[in-house]
Amino acid sequence: MDRVDLNSKKGFLCDMDGVIYHGNRILPGVPEFIQWLQEEKKEYLFLTNNSGYTPRELKQKLARMGLDVPEEHFYTSALATAAFLKEQAPGCSVFAIGEAGLLNALYDAGLTMNDVDPDYVVMGEGRTYSLDTLTKATNLVMAGAKLIGANSDVSGPIENGIAPACRALVAPIEMATGKQAYFCGKPNPLMMRTGLRLLGCHSAEAVMVGDRMDTDVISGLESGMSTVLVLSGVSTRATVDTYAYRPSLILNGVGDIPVLAHKAGQEACS
Repeated sequence: MDRVDLNSKKGFLCDMDGVIYHGNRILPGVPEFIQWLQEEKKEYLFLTNNSGYTPRELKQKLARMGLDVPEEHFYTSALATAAFLKEQAPGCSVFAIGEAGLLNALYDAGLTMNDVDPDYVVMGEGRTYSLDTLTKATNLVMAGAKLIGANSDVSGPIENGIAPACRALVAPIEMATGKQAYFCGKPNPLMMRTGLRLLGCHSAEAVMVGDRMDTDVISGLESGMSTVLVLSGVSTRATVDTYAYRPSLILNGVGDIPVLAHKAGQEACS
């Protein structure tokens, strides 16, 4: 497996669920990793496919766990979805199913809510998901609205198991209508390119850190970045072998990153 010179990398794109936390529990080594990013003056961005939170809410969530990460260091699939729609159809109208993170992002992009004849039906994770909203969304898509999913994750880790994620929630509408959704979050290259642009990095200068082979590693790989798979979330060493591609590095958790970087720095000096 390739060695990655972590010290020479300028930017780090990092997943959150299963990498930084499980539910409301911070994962081991995370404070040390964030301290290393800040002390080494690395550019960093936390990318999450979870469309439910706003960047401010994510900042506050980490603050409750004792981590100080400024708001501008978060980018979500909700923001990616809103940016995509703003680019495709400025001022369009949407019927949205999701939480504050998605709704705020759509409003901030100048889009309007419409439950009669919207241009798009936009789906994210959310507790408002019900048979009524599903039926409404299905009939709006049948009437011509385009179907958009904030991300293509089928499930996500929670403290006591997994929860169905956006791809699983969109599936009933796809099956009922025969229409396919377009997904804006990882591994869509649009989200990765935006992340790199926000960091001010070229792909060769950046590392994608995540816990999923099917979203994090593949999106980093296809965007030309080095990739670090951490085993603190979804993927295991056994699941790595089922894929035709490999990450640049496999680590137990993000706490291993400053340890490896420090060790490489010492070796370079000796």
